[in-house]
Amino acid sequence: MTINELKQAIANEKPRSAWGRGVKGYAEGLAEELEEAIQGGYFAEDKLTDRAALKEQMLNGAKDWNQYSWGGSAWIYDSDIAERLCSPSELKKTNGGDRRPNRNEEWLDVQARALTQAANMIMRLARQGGRRND
Repeated sequence: MTINELKQAIANEKPRSAWGRGVKGYAEGLAEELEEAIQGGYFAEDKLTDRAALKEQMLNGAKDWNQYSWGGSAWIYDSDIAERLCSPSELKKTNGGDRRPNRNEEWLDVQARALTQAANMIMRLARQGGRRND
């Protein structure tokens, strides 16, 4: 699989919810970072199907997606995260991200969950060679 095939496979994903569209957006961003690493000689394109190497490269030095999110490697503003991941009604309920998403999480925690799903999407698509299973 090439990085262009991976990016095309992500583009072919058809999410049905605001959350799914947000996860796809994060996957597109991670794929762009992978492409830059490949072009810069920091990551070998033939490692795209190596799950451990791929995950390590996407995490970019963070131990997990929580550290990646809280460490500023992704979006840092609550309103940006909320806008990416919420439906219009959820955005209204949280006042555009001014209110916490729920009583157990901050927006950076929610972003970490979305990043985990985005990374899993990339690893699944890379393993499948871009083929869809539906």
